[in-house]
Amino acid sequence: MKIVIGNKLYSSWSMRPWLVLKAFGVPFEEEIILLDAPSAKARREAFAPSPTVPILVDGDLALWETLAIIEYLADRFPDRAIWPREPRARAMARVVSSEMHAGYASLRKACPMNLGKRFATRDRGIEAAVDIARVDWLMSETRAAFGAGGAYLFGDYCAADAMFTPIATRFETYALPASAATSKYFNALLAHPAYRDWLDEALVEPWTVPFDEVGEEPVAVLRKSPTG
Repeated sequence: MKIVIGNKLYSSWSMRPWLVLKAFGVPFEEEIILLDAPSAKARREAFAPSPTVPILVDGDLALWETLAIIEYLADRFPDRAIWPREPRARAMARVVSSEMHAGYASLRKACPMNLGKRFATRDRGIEAAVDIARVDWLMSETRAAFGAGGAYLFGDYCAADAMFTPIATRFETYALPASAATSKYFNALLAHPAYRDWLDEALVEPWTVPFDEVGEEPVAVLRKSPTG
């Protein structure tokens, strides 16, 4: 099984299924296609008819939508509890994951994922503020309803947590406001061993994607200086 991904510093969609593979002990290989490389389109299309990453390749099957990849992994490895076992929790995990997949466009645009820098708190615009408040409410309410017995949205780590980890990185990178309950949950996501492995590898990448670099001075730079 192979996962084709973009640069780990920036590619939030690549991170999600990668975390599921890593967190649930599924053996896999990875291949990185630089997000802005001239050859990126041709290299992606060598795996699947997709304009984007991630792409999961399992034998002669290629899948290129994040939630479809996660659903396939849950079916392929039913013993791993990639989704919660309890039916109501499993249904709600899919609900919040689908909202993540389809929503928060203003937050994504105002705060692109950049794991290598930290920025000061500032106004990111009213549309982003609406998304930020929605995320904060949804995380707090879901944890209160389903999170007893563990540090994650549904207690034990599941696919929904992988779906929201890139959002947690944005709250950290841009010092976005969050309630105490949401901050505690996001801290658990950012301490998860699978995410720490991703972050360690992201911070030593040598590539910069100008499109994903915010035009403001950071308060901290975590990565090594890129060399090209």
